[in-house]
Amino acid sequence: MTDDTPDRGPSERGTAVVTGASSGIGRAFAEILAEMGYDLVIAADEPAIHQVAGDLSVGGRRTVGLHVDLSGAPGVEHLYEQATSQGVPVTVAVLNAGMGVHGRFDEIDLERQLQLIDLNIRSTVHLATLLTRDMVEREEGRLLFVSSIAGRVPGPGHAAYAASKAFIHSFAEAIRQEMRGTGVSITSLLPGPTDTRFFERAGMQDTEVARGRKDAPHDVAREGVAALMAGQDQVVAGSTRNTVQAAATSGSVDAVADTLREGSPQAPS
Repeated sequence: MTDDTPDRGPSERGTAVVTGASSGIGRAFAEILAEMGYDLVIAADEPAIHQVAGDLSVGGRRTVGLHVDLSGAPGVEHLYEQATSQGVPVTVAVLNAGMGVHGRFDEIDLERQLQLIDLNIRSTVHLATLLTRDMVEREEGRLLFVSSIAGRVPGPGHAAYAASKAFIHSFAEAIRQEMRGTGVSITSLLPGPTDTRFFERAGMQDTEVARGRKDAPHDVAREGVAALMAGQDQVVAGSTRNTVQAAATSGSVDAVADTLREGSPQAPS
């Protein structure tokens, strides 16, 4: 954990929690929220999160970086404890941490698939529950769940990933309704292919989608923050093709598989 921020009073906006913040969309979210004046508690599963915390602290905001594995309950609880011990309530949370696994499901390492489920689904539900309870008690809070247009249909070649993102979007949409009247808003973000380390970490460097056109992380994050602050239920971020594709994902699994083989952008973010 690092907190290299100069001695400065707490933000009037509150604390923003961002997971998966060491690079890509997560880091972009952290940078934007810091510019907006939030104190930050940012987390990732790699030591680079400490450098990110140091970089963001230069702007004057109070920033805590946590190198933590969120695929297990102890990591989630540690993040929650750190976020709620800063003396400033958590008013915003961006639940972005996730991973992908590529290949035919019976040939992929089972532990990797189970880790994906624990990180993408279990940890998200766990952390969201802890943070939302506090927000409901204060009658104030905003949560952004990072799903993907890959979750709009089954995903041959990344079946567990697509299913996990479908869960996140469905979960976010459902609890948004449950939170009506509480002062807590829920937004689901559905990016398309984005220029991050996702494809490298998921072993997808040689796929058509990895070689195709991608959106910039900051563009995606800016759209996500705008939707979050406006209290929107969901936003398909990035280029127009993502919106078109999200609207056209009512086809069969066989049709989706065919477009994947042809190099369609229907793929993880």
